[in-house]
Amino acid sequence: MREGYAGTGPGAITPDGCAVEFYSRLPVGDEPDVIEAAVPAGARVLELGSGVGRMTHALLERGFRVTAVDESAEMLERVRGARSICSPIEDLDLGKKFDVVLLASFLVHAGDAEVRRGLLRTCVRQVAEDGSVLIQREGEDYHTNVPRERVDPSGFTVRIVSSEPVGDGVHSVHAEYAFPDAVWTHTFRARPLTEAQFEEALEETGLRVDRYLTEDRTWVRAVPDGPGGRGA
Repeated sequence: MREGYAGTGPGAITPDGCAVEFYSRLPVGDEPDVIEAAVPAGARVLELGSGVGRMTHALLERGFRVTAVDESAEMLERVRGARSICSPIEDLDLGKKFDVVLLASFLVHAGDAEVRRGLLRTCVRQVAEDGSVLIQREGEDYHTNVPRERVDPSGFTVRIVSSEPVGDGVHSVHAEYAFPDAVWTHTFRARPLTEAQFEEALEETGLRVDRYLTEDRTWVRAVPDGPGGRGA
C-alpha cells in the first residue's frame, strides 16, 4: 500500500486504497452525459484511471471508441468491450493520439505534485493537436464541508468523514461507503487547488482551459496550448 493510502472492506484493495468491489457497485451518474455533450460523436477516447469500467461501458454504449488505462489488473478484469492497458498513467506512451483524453475521479488533485505533473504530461502526450482533455476537479468546498454524507438514490451512503492537513498543502481524506450488506473505507491524500492554481497546473504542462462544462465547475475541457490547440 502506498504511504498515506489505505482501504478496508470485502474484496481486493488496490495500492492506492480503492476497493474493486465497491467501484463495481458504484452507479455511473451523469458523467457520461457531460462527456458526450463536450466532444465529437464517435470520438476516440483514452480513459486514464478507468477502474472497473464504470464510465468506459457507458461511453461504449454511446458509440465512443474507448481505450481504458489503469494500474490495477484487478480493476481492469471488470472492463468489457474496450481495449485495456495495465500501466501507471505517468509512464504511458502509446505512440498514438486520441481525440479525447479523460482524466476523471479527481486524479488531478494527486497529493504528490510531481505525480500530478506526470498525469497531465501524459494527457498532453496522448491528445491530438485538435483534440481535448476532459478533467474532473474537486468542488470548491470539498475539504471544508466536512464531515458530510450523501445517500445515493441506489441505496448506499457516501460519507466524507474528515479532511486533515498533513503538510505541504496536502490533506489526508477519509471516506466511508456504506451499503446494506457491506462497508468500505478509503483513506487517501489530495492536494486542494483553487481555480487559479488548477489553471496554473494545466498551463505548466502545456494545457489551457477551453471552458468549464458544469455549473459547479468541476468538469473542465482543456486543450493543448499551442498552434493546434482549439476548442471543438
